[in-house]
Amino acid sequence: MLSLSCSAQIKADLPKDDPTSAGRELKASEVPSSISRNIIQDRKGNIWVASFGGVYRYDGSGFTNVTRDVSSSRFFSVAEDRIGNLWFGSIGGGVYRYDGKSFQNFTIKQGLVSDEIGCIYEDRAGNLWFGANGGASLYNGKSIRNFVIQGDSMSEDHTGKSFPMMRPPIEVTSIMEDKKGRLWFATRGNTFVYDGKAFKVFSHNGKPFRNVRSLEEDRDGNIWLAGNDGLWRFNGITCTSISMNFTGYVYEDKKGNIWTSSETSKTWSLSRYEGKSLNGLHAGSPIVTEVRSNEGMIFGIVESTDGNIWFGTLGGVYRYNGTTVLDFKQH
Repeated sequence: MLSLSCSAQIKADLPKDDPTSAGRELKASEVPSSISRNIIQDRKGNIWVASFGGVYRYDGSGFTNVTRDVSSSRFFSVAEDRIGNLWFGSIGGGVYRYDGKSFQNFTIKQGLVSDEIGCIYEDRAGNLWFGANGGASLYNGKSIRNFVIQGDSMSEDHTGKSFPMMRPPIEVTSIMEDKKGRLWFATRGNTFVYDGKAFKVFSHNGKPFRNVRSLEEDRDGNIWLAGNDGLWRFNGITCTSISMNFTGYVYEDKKGNIWTSSETSKTWSLSRYEGKSLNGLHAGSPIVTEVRSNEGMIFGIVESTDGNIWFGTLGGVYRYNGTTVLDFKQH
């Protein structure tokens, strides 16, 4: 555990608006067909997909690749902030902010710790966190602060250190703020909990949680950790192992069901854990329904307002309506 100073900030010239075309409407057959890492739905109901072929917007009738004329980087993450701006995290191109008309690009030149951004999260104070290779960057709308991973610890960097065009051995894979205001950082190394002053390593029975890929807090305040050691639930006191299979993503839907992407018998599956059965976990095993398999690795999962479940795979994006799974490449 390291004590942090919260006063110093790394300042750099912020980027100007780039009026580059926001993309063109695509034919129905031109849908995300490459690795699709992250999916969200914005306040207007549009679905956004961060993929290796660009960031796509689905408006209910067709897809638009909004970054086609902006960047050729692979995109790993997408998020919407509280005022409706979209943020796109890329591998090699930093972060792009899109207001619906123009783009702003944030890179190590503006103070980011790295140009390889795997996840984006907005905290309750309106700060944006960019999970990167080597650490994380915090943007408050005016300046950037960086936090770096050094071995088994994480701390604020005041030197301006960055990781240009390289892949450090440890990266931040997921960021989440819990109901108590603590920030959780999942990495390829340790998992950290940050109270605004110091980072603590999160562990179970003296063993740190390592190589966690996804974090989620459910409606009851339980913290879910998905990664190399499977699926775990932390109720604030004890940790419970739900599955020992490698789990890449965890997500709670509006009914309290927990959705995961995991590897079982060398096959990747999208699974739904019934919320009611999870509440009585100690009385018996949870009820699990496997919805989709044989799609290769499954990445981001999101429930849209109409109740459909969207998920990204090695070959694009899919939608599950409770009965069937739609492969957009075939429609």
